[in-house]
Amino acid sequence: MSGFATWTSVKFGGGGYVSGLVFHPTAADLLYARTDIGGAYRWNQGTTSWVPITDGLGFSGGESRYHGIESIAVDPNNDQLVYMAAGMYTSDGNGRLYISSDRGDHWTYIALPFPLGGNNPGRAIGERLAVDPNKPSTLFYGSRTAGLWKSIDSGLSWAQVTSLSNVQLTQDQIKALGIGSAMGVELVVFDTGTKGSGSATQTIYAAIAPDYVQTAGLLSNLYKSADGGASWAAVSTPISGHHIPHMVRAADGMFYVVFTKGSGPGADGPARLYKFDGSNWTLLKDPNAGTSGTGFGLGGVSVSGSGASTRIALGVTNSWGNWNGQQVVQWSVDGGKTWREIAATMPHTLPSDGFAGWTDDVEIDPLNPDRVLHVHGGGIWETRNASAATPSWSDATEGLEETATLALATPPVGATYTLINSSGDVGPWVHTSLATKPTLSPRTEWSNGFAADMAWADPQYLAAIGVVLGTGASFGFSSGDGGKTWARFVTLAPGAAANTSQEASIAVTARNKAVWAPANSVPSYTTDNGASWVATNLPAINSVFPRGYRLAADRQNPNKVYAYDSGGHWWGTPGKVYVSTDGGHTFTLSAGSLAAGLAPNYFANTSFAVNPNAEGDLWLADGNAVYHSTDSGATWTKLSTFASIFAGNPWADVQGASAVALGKPKLGAAYSAAVYVVGVVGGLWGVYRSDDGGATWSRFNDDAHQFGGIGVMAADQNVYGRIYVSGTGRGLLYSN
Repeated sequence: MSGFATWTSVKFGGGGYVSGLVFHPTAADLLYARTDIGGAYRWNQGTTSWVPITDGLGFSGGESRYHGIESIAVDPNNDQLVYMAAGMYTSDGNGRLYISSDRGDHWTYIALPFPLGGNNPGRAIGERLAVDPNKPSTLFYGSRTAGLWKSIDSGLSWAQVTSLSNVQLTQDQIKALGIGSAMGVELVVFDTGTKGSGSATQTIYAAIAPDYVQTAGLLSNLYKSADGGASWAAVSTPISGHHIPHMVRAADGMFYVVFTKGSGPGADGPARLYKFDGSNWTLLKDPNAGTSGTGFGLGGVSVSGSGASTRIALGVTNSWGNWNGQQVVQWSVDGGKTWREIAATMPHTLPSDGFAGWTDDVEIDPLNPDRVLHVHGGGIWETRNASAATPSWSDATEGLEETATLALATPPVGATYTLINSSGDVGPWVHTSLATKPTLSPRTEWSNGFAADMAWADPQYLAAIGVVLGTGASFGFSSGDGGKTWARFVTLAPGAAANTSQEASIAVTARNKAVWAPANSVPSYTTDNGASWVATNLPAINSVFPRGYRLAADRQNPNKVYAYDSGGHWWGTPGKVYVSTDGGHTFTLSAGSLAAGLAPNYFANTSFAVNPNAEGDLWLADGNAVYHSTDSGATWTKLSTFASIFAGNPWADVQGASAVALGKPKLGAAYSAAVYVVGVVGGLWGVYRSDDGGATWSRFNDDAHQFGGIGVMAADQNVYGRIYVSGTGRGLLYSN
């Protein structure tokens, strides 16, 4: 292999929350999707799939937070120009505005003077970012914590619109409202049907969330400016103390405004949809009418046309299930006089009712009023025949991958599957094909898969651990047939029930035999497929911060099991390695690991791997550097290649080595495995490969493929040069 690797997504399909959809008003099929943790995408009609447009962003030094996209705006005069406001949590510091002049293929950015919350509650509210159609160098932004902001130079600089409010919430005030719950100015809408005039639009509306109304001493949830934002006046609304998640303007100048009590996702009610002509309000829809106490809210609204024939698509939220009479997407073709349901009980390409509940954004294609899309907790649904008596819906997530992989495991040559993917929210999955959605899973539903492993000499035996998020109950499962069928462990390892954070691992030594290390717990072993567990002699590591042992079974000699304690955090205790020669029952501290001076580090910033082709050949990434042992951990050699980037603090600004994996060796190579490391070489972060046991290294990825940072990595034993990596909310990717 020469040059950089190319990358392809492992197929899952959606898997995460798409918080907003933005059409260009005049360019056919130009559509953007923003996600809460996985960046942004652009629709490609030619391939009927989504193209990721943020894979080059947010790779290190905390920049992964810019994969949380809070708002997207297009210039209606220029279909090449798109703006993207990025920042995952208001507690992370100030956000960024990314600017592209080629539909998101390339980006520049400027720092914003306020924080964003792309993965905070209320993340589907908006759009907060708006471009003036008549003077597109003018932009407004409704911030969560600092009121309304304006730019007059296409987003390059910003000033607070103090004529509305000069209040900026402190972190203490935000915490008092509830961590991450600040909503602030929720959206900006221009009252204009023209564009490109060169004169700024004079009439502008800004919706204000209840928290900012209270904190800033405002008088209403809706304000209006008649002079381009120079001054603002409160608008009397039919409901007070509610959120306005979406407000859209029809071609005749009529506004359609959603009021809902909750902020979302899946906002609860009560809620109502009104029509507003600038002076008068007309109630069009109350999803609770006739069904008192349902708790239904409203999320997205979109309109097409004007007058008495205005089409309206309305998203009903907090409505779960698929049954006759359910409300998910309500549809009107007469300006809201009459309504019917077009999503619940209608034909869907997947036999799932998971499309309901989080219908927080709905969009009608501005150039095709029969095409309607809506978001949900796992992606996007689309119909192209909304006006039909029974509209048909398709899962519009091809190319959009937003799972959060927490651990990976690849089997030996000859296994019936390719890898085991332990993911957040969607649980553990066994992939038999990289190009089709997996079907093999213990079906733990809404859950986090923490780790999985297989018996190397008998890879049809698998074990997987995690937690069910709805109940907080830990689980352990095994499969004896490569993931086709699963059985729950009869008992949990001690500590698993009480410690449900993801700092956990499991090592399988043979069929029915495994060692399980729950977070903050002493690992235990089973010899009877989880019917009983016996504690090992490893030291207790209970801690106020998340911590856990990393376990690995030697693939050539399963009697050897290794345990790595990373120390918990950068201020924790030095890292240590323990070695077992009796299948993980008893362990001995490696004095060589103490002598090596392993840095203390957080569990997720470290990695531990065995060479499957050589007994006792171990690789360790302690967050700062890479260490290699060829004698089962008795002694360790530190490689000088990798080093963290520090920026004046005792903790690393960019981790020098956070993941290591070993895969099929290069043909003719002297060393028995290809070694891959995620880390920093010569001050440059990336994925690096060595074919000679760490003597020399070459960069494996390029700057356009950084995926918001790489959390976990595994290497293929069948294909040289193939690794699997998790991006920040970007699902699972593999190299070619």
